[in-house]
Amino acid sequence: MHSTSPHLLLASGSPRRRDLLTLLGLPFVVQPSAADEQTLASESAFDMVLRLSRAKAQALLPRADGKLILAADTTVAFRGQVLGKPVDRQDAVLMLRQLRGHTHTVYSGITLLDSATGETRVQLVESRVVMRQYTDQEIAAYVATGDPLDKAGSYAIQYAQFRPVARISGCYANVMGLPLCHVYCLLRDLNLAPAETPQRSCDRFNHRRCRVARQILAAHCG
Repeated sequence: MHSTSPHLLLASGSPRRRDLLTLLGLPFVVQPSAADEQTLASESAFDMVLRLSRAKAQALLPRADGKLILAADTTVAFRGQVLGKPVDRQDAVLMLRQLRGHTHTVYSGITLLDSATGETRVQLVESRVVMRQYTDQEIAAYVATGDPLDKAGSYAIQYAQFRPVARISGCYANVMGLPLCHVYCLLRDLNLAPAETPQRSCDRFNHRRCRVARQILAAHCG
C-alpha cells in the first residue's frame, strides 16, 4: 500500500514528463531542477544524458526532505551530432530538414536518487526513429506553432497535426521524454511502484499499442 503523501519528486518542469508520470498513479511533486545543462566538448549523446540526469537529481538534494528524486534528460543523436533544443525557429527548421527521411537515435538518461540514503540508480534508454519525408511547407507550418522550440531535435513524436515519424524501434514514451516502463522498474526496485504496470495506461494515453513494453518490463523488472 502507498500513502497518499507524495514520496517522489519529479525534477522537471516538462508537461510531457508530468503527464507520463501521472499514468503510474503515484502521487508526486513537480520540482524543476536548476542544474546547469551545458554540454561538454567531445561528450557523446549517451554520456551527456546520463550526466545531466544525475546533475538534475543532485541539484534537488537540499530541498528533497527525504523523498525520492526522479530526473531525466533526453536528446537526439544524428550522424555523430547531438541535436538538443533549437535556439530559435530557424534552427528548428534546419534540424527538421536534417532529420527528414533519415534514422536517428533518441537517448534518455534516467536517475532515481534516494535523498535519505544517497542511493542512486541510473539507466540509459535509446529508441531508433525513422522520420518521414515531410515537405518544407509542413516544416514551416509546424515551426510556426512554436511547438518545436522546447524539444530535442525540434519535434514532438505525438504532435497530431505534423506526425513527423514514419516508424520507431524501441520505447515511444522515451521519445516523448520519459521511458515509463523503465521508470516503473526503477521504482519497483525501491518498492514504490504500483501493482499494475504502465503498459495499458501508456497505450491509452498515446492511442497506440506498444510492442516492446512486455520485453522492457521482463528485462528490467526481473
